[in-house]
Amino acid sequence: MKHLLAYLTLALAVAFAISPAFTDPFTGFEENQLPIPQIDPPIQPAGYAFAIWGLIYGWLIVSGVFGVWARAGDDGWSRARVPLSLSLLVGVPWLAIANASAIWATVAILWMAGFALLALINAPRDDRWWLQAPVAIYAGWLTAASCVSIGTTLAGYGVAFGSFGWAIAGILLALAVSLLMHRKRPEAPEYLATVIWALVGIIVANGAAQIWISGLAALGIAALLGAAIFGLGKRSV
Repeated sequence: MKHLLAYLTLALAVAFAISPAFTDPFTGFEENQLPIPQIDPPIQPAGYAFAIWGLIYGWLIVSGVFGVWARAGDDGWSRARVPLSLSLLVGVPWLAIANASAIWATVAILWMAGFALLALINAPRDDRWWLQAPVAIYAGWLTAASCVSIGTTLAGYGVAFGSFGWAIAGILLALAVSLLMHRKRPEAPEYLATVIWALVGIIVANGAAQIWISGLAALGIAALLGAAIFGLGKRSV
């Protein structure tokens, strides 16, 4: 069963990586997907930031290959593979879902993020670069992306706030989840680094035109860097 799970995880990682070739590109929700169109919402990072998917796809496949070759029956890897596979299972059709429905895309990415975080929590501390690091980057980006999806969709339906308010709320939510996750797995700085990458993208996208959004993102980066440095100091002691 453990060996089968190892092969399944690798197969899902490959399917996840090649899935963009079989669906239309997704660059944000279209005008007709939301009652209040969200064109370049302030919570969305600049386009270049999404290039991190190339790293995520490649590293998850390398991790899967190594896992099949050298850790197929490993208990620690198996505990992480179950939630990782559940996340990737929804990740494979996610682009198609996102092109069809903003609500279901948000539900799907929350599923993906939740199980990715669970995979990181269960990832063994050994084999850091083979499993923990790629899962941490995957979970970090999904933490940010799920908050972007929540903020964009709720703003698009006119729930409580407009796009500005949901940008603030989404950044604060991403920071809260990131800091809680860092407390759980302080030895996985790649997770915080990925969330910081997303926050930098938000600053680049908004610049001085949305100074409050950019300023909050900058404060968030400072908070995450402080948490990472404090965590390193604490572990060294």
